[in-house]
Amino acid sequence: MAAPPEGTPCWADAMFSDVEGAKSFYGHVLGWTFGESASEYGGYTQAYSDGKAVAAVVPPMPGSEGQSAWCLYFASPDVTATAGKIRENGGELVMEPMRVGEFGSMLLAREPSGAVFGVWQAGTHEGFEKRGGPGAYCWAEVFTRDPGKPDAFFPAVFPFRVQRMADDAIDYKVFNLGGDPVLGRMTMTDEFPPEIPSYIQVYFGVEDCDAAVARAAERGGILRFGPLVTPFGRFAALSDPQGAAFSVIDMSTTEGDVPAMIDEP
Repeated sequence: MAAPPEGTPCWADAMFSDVEGAKSFYGHVLGWTFGESASEYGGYTQAYSDGKAVAAVVPPMPGSEGQSAWCLYFASPDVTATAGKIRENGGELVMEPMRVGEFGSMLLAREPSGAVFGVWQAGTHEGFEKRGGPGAYCWAEVFTRDPGKPDAFFPAVFPFRVQRMADDAIDYKVFNLGGDPVLGRMTMTDEFPPEIPSYIQVYFGVEDCDAAVARAAERGGILRFGPLVTPFGRFAALSDPQGAAFSVIDMSTTEGDVPAMIDEP
């Protein structure tokens, strides 16, 4: 399996103060199983769907305890060069480029409106072994109150082509690699509490959105939005018991026509 093209969302992980609780929750909601904890890498533990790596959970590093959150990583052939582009275009490095053994190299960054993301240069770990469908990463969206900043930043750092949805009622854009959509951008409305910063929402696939929401509630998850049927699937936004936001989507249940997209200059 070749490393994914530059800018491809290639991995997701999250820090949890209660890793065993996170494993129990996501195992119940998404059907994940978990590998052995890698003590030499801070207790990093991979999650699997159908025996294929789909994400990871890890305890907080000393001094970094705080709100649990999912982090999406974008592929790069040269993490140091990407770090330079991030700085040049108004981003901030949260964690400088570092090597993770033979697995690859990474950095963590914050785009100019505040959303945190990662960059991954593959070594032996090339990222998602399964994507799309139940139990796997399906999609992600940047939620921001200052859309001009990510709209300019991401295409300057990665080889994205930008399109906007042809609907005056919603400010939504899509970043594409070649002909493939890889990331959405949604402007946050007044419905979002003002203390919520910009963030990237990660979507995981499920066979039945409503059943997944019910499983999440059984284990202390909170429904934030939905379920709602769209032309792309039936989805719901949730928070897990430790506060990490994520969405579930059943892409086999759709309604309505896919909206037209207009190329940005």
